[in-house]
Amino acid sequence: MRLLLVEDDPRIAQPTTGVLREAGYAVTWAQTGPEGLEAAMLGEYPLIVLDVMLPGLDGFEVARELRAGGVDSAILFLTARGELADRIEGLDLGGDAYLVKPFAMPELLATLRALSRRERGQGAPRVTFANGRGTLDTVARTVGWDGQEISVTGREYALIEALALAPERWFTREELLDRVWGPEFGGEARIVDVYVRYVRRKLAPEAVASERGRGYRIEK
Repeated sequence: MRLLLVEDDPRIAQPTTGVLREAGYAVTWAQTGPEGLEAAMLGEYPLIVLDVMLPGLDGFEVARELRAGGVDSAILFLTARGELADRIEGLDLGGDAYLVKPFAMPELLATLRALSRRERGQGAPRVTFANGRGTLDTVARTVGWDGQEISVTGREYALIEALALAPERWFTREELLDRVWGPEFGGEARIVDVYVRYVRRKLAPEAVASERGRGYRIEK
């Protein structure tokens, strides 16, 4: 799932980004209020982790602008401003959750899982693919194959999720790189091929189809 982190302090943003990516999120990092607002207004991020004390435009103003602009992404405020009045203001502006710094990474991940569950809706968190052989639980973030749960890393899960949520669609390496590793990733696009091999080994060679010039896909 794509996630926008708006945080001006690299001492917080860099380790947080690393943990989130290991958990399977495709993270984009914005460092100012205006930069975060511009990215969020695209409507491409189901989850937004938003600091309050930001240069240029504070997080409350960013949230106000987003809601006024019709962006309904789930917003998690992440801030040192932990007074009751601040929390009330943030939630009244359209925030969905509020974590106070310093925070524990497991609490952040648990809160994001809850927001993801809300974002996807309570009715159908399970997705099937590959003619029913594969299953994806988007709440528990688990993968099954032929009735057995398969142990996957966060990055492998994110790759499978990107493909399984759009079955029959061909994805280029660049598209998968953007969705799974994030736009800031500076490595080689061939890393996608490596992870496709990992996924095939854990599920089945036929789990992910490939075609020269078109990329990768998973059957419905």
